[in-house]
Amino acid sequence: MRRPGFAVIAAPSALGLQVDGVAGLPDALLEAGLGDLLGARFAGRVEAPPRQDGVDPVTGVRNAGGVAGYAHRLAGTVAEVLDRGEFPVVLGGDCSILLGSLLALRRRGRHGLLFLDGHADFYQPDTDSEAEAASMELAFATGRGPALLADLDGTGPLLRDEDVAAFGMRDAEEQAAAGCAPLPDTLRSWDLDRIRRVGVARAAAEAVAHVARPELDGCWIHVAADVVDDAVMPAVDYRLAGGLSWAELHTVLATAMAGGRVVGFEVTIYNPDLDPGRTAGRALATTIGGALTRA
Repeated sequence: MRRPGFAVIAAPSALGLQVDGVAGLPDALLEAGLGDLLGARFAGRVEAPPRQDGVDPVTGVRNAGGVAGYAHRLAGTVAEVLDRGEFPVVLGGDCSILLGSLLALRRRGRHGLLFLDGHADFYQPDTDSEAEAASMELAFATGRGPALLADLDGTGPLLRDEDVAAFGMRDAEEQAAAGCAPLPDTLRSWDLDRIRRVGVARAAAEAVAHVARPELDGCWIHVAADVVDDAVMPAVDYRLAGGLSWAELHTVLATAMAGGRVVGFEVTIYNPDLDPGRTAGRALATTIGGALTRA
């Protein structure tokens, strides 16, 4: 079967954080050659509205209205790419852009999510002292949280728990200390300790098989740059020791792409302001480009 052409969407939203650096991710990765590696068409840029001061009193989330509105706008652009029979590659931005990508898919059927992130991003407003949507997007996507963000179309969650594979997390102690509920048993997860026990190839195969089941309409890949080892990817705003190597990230992504069930991809959280030599950014672009094309 012929592989769809890649189409890059720039989604430089930092609404889910209190700092702006990640908004530079699209330009930095394109300058590092990601578009050329993919042979991708540039499908447009979805600009974010201005950040609002303070925490929304109704939802308990910063920029809640902006995050929700941005999700709808990004969903429209992702849908346009999918309607052309292309493969969207969304360059964030912070992790809250996931809501827009999944909203586009929710309108088209039932999909799985391969969620690669150093953090589980399952906080609720009453447990996240920073009130940042970028720490809550997986909870919102599975229908947990204020309706403005957890029921974007008024049709229920963007994802079912059983259609998610969370992969590479290493923040369980941090979450527990904050009073955050752990990921539910209905949501499959492969934390870094489990990956190390079974090996990345086996863990990747298990996770991909789960989210690419025949009864689903395909799967989406979310990569937060902090899933990568902090020793080689320090250019993130919330750092954690450890993580996947570049080769391991390539293995996971290439395993997913080999199955032919992936319908789109996004990358978030890399902050080029924290990478003055752009070494980490070039490695991220090279790894993504090679894995998505399976080079």
